[in-house]
Amino acid sequence: MPALLTEVRGHVAYLTMNRPQVHNALSPELMVRLAQAWQELRADDRVRVVILTGAGDKAFCAGADLGRLIPLLSGARRPEDEWDRKLLADRKAGDVALLRGYNMDKPVISAVNGFCIAGGMEFIQATDLRVASENASFGLQEVKWAILPAAGSLARLQRQIPYCKAMEILLTGNRIDANEAWRLGLINYVVPQAELIAKAEELAATIAQNGPLAVRKIKEAVRRCSGRPYEDAIKIENEIAREVMKSADAKEGPRAFMEKRKPNYTGR
Repeated sequence: MPALLTEVRGHVAYLTMNRPQVHNALSPELMVRLAQAWQELRADDRVRVVILTGAGDKAFCAGADLGRLIPLLSGARRPEDEWDRKLLADRKAGDVALLRGYNMDKPVISAVNGFCIAGGMEFIQATDLRVASENASFGLQEVKWAILPAAGSLARLQRQIPYCKAMEILLTGNRIDANEAWRLGLINYVVPQAELIAKAEELAATIAQNGPLAVRKIKEAVRRCSGRPYEDAIKIENEIAREVMKSADAKEGPRAFMEKRKPNYTGR
């Protein structure tokens, strides 16, 4: 079985990290397939929202595969197959795989089932909405092994939750449970395991019904405005608003409302 399963249903794409026997740890194959999938889904006009999850009920992702990925990247292990060689041939693939510095312009919803540790927790920080099962737990444990969570957490975590709690997670390496993650604002919802995907699909369906260009441009605007002075952020907002208001969808939406019918959005 491939390390990543990809499926598109209507306007929603599903990405499932498929290494449950090792808690969906990130291998060279999984990294390469993730990088390819994000680029393909970004270019696919059918897709308006992506749901990202892990196979099985034990883990979303337990981070890097310490036996396969890390030794390859450190030079302690020589490349052995096509996935090793592909990853080494494109050093940007790792960043694209984990959405680090890669602008995925369509919303991504994480459905977190079980362990979400190290690279797994770094991964969800790059996603837009997050739903967790009651048995989920989160942690950045790299410091316990004298290394850093440098796949985005040092830049992102303190922007997404209170500074002192971010520092506690980063410096202690201790895990937090789903309810604590919700209390801190790291995730949107905590649901029973059996309802996890259904809740993610509910959110995805709602987003997919909205104007796709407006959705993409909202995400772009928030990304570009982040950390900017207020005056600069308003200029970005105005620029993007002008672009959206010129679109065919911006004409179709109000027309459909007045005619009491479902809008026919094209993303243009």
